[in-house]
Amino acid sequence: MATVSFIALPLLVFFIVFYGFKKKINIYDEFLIGAKNGLSMTVKILPNIVGMLFAINILIKSNLIHDLFKFLQPFLENLGLSSDILPMCFLRSISGSSTLAIMSNIFKEYGPDSTMGLLASVIQGSSDTTLYVIALYYASVGINKNRYALSVGLFSDLCGIIVSFLLVYLFF
Repeated sequence: MATVSFIALPLLVFFIVFYGFKKKINIYDEFLIGAKNGLSMTVKILPNIVGMLFAINILIKSNLIHDLFKFLQPFLENLGLSSDILPMCFLRSISGSSTLAIMSNIFKEYGPDSTMGLLASVIQGSSDTTLYVIALYYASVGINKNRYALSVGLFSDLCGIIVSFLLVYLFF
């Protein structure tokens, strides 16, 4: 398998160059046009990325999320869980990297095979970064009206998190 992955990328590049020569396309000029479009797209979405990172850091560093959902701690303790999972539930629709960091901390503290580790894994796999996708990808293609996408995406994230709790409680 390592040999296939080692050979696959050079073969793909060779195929693209060969196909371009066969179709009489100026490959280098097309590459430069693509690189120019990629750089302009990066400049276009950079403010959205900076804004999202700034908001996420404020939420994480202020412990607002942990304090906001502190009232759920007795309910979670009855299920054998900790309130450490709550920031992950709230931030999952905002940022994938922050929830990966939270999941890593849960793995270190409770272990990956613990109920908390399994719950963090199921939440990570059953929900998406809806706000990040809408802020970044919709802005990059110029979509401004995203009302239904936002509500459906957040609802599906909520359903994924609720079902994650149910499945982990029932099966583990």
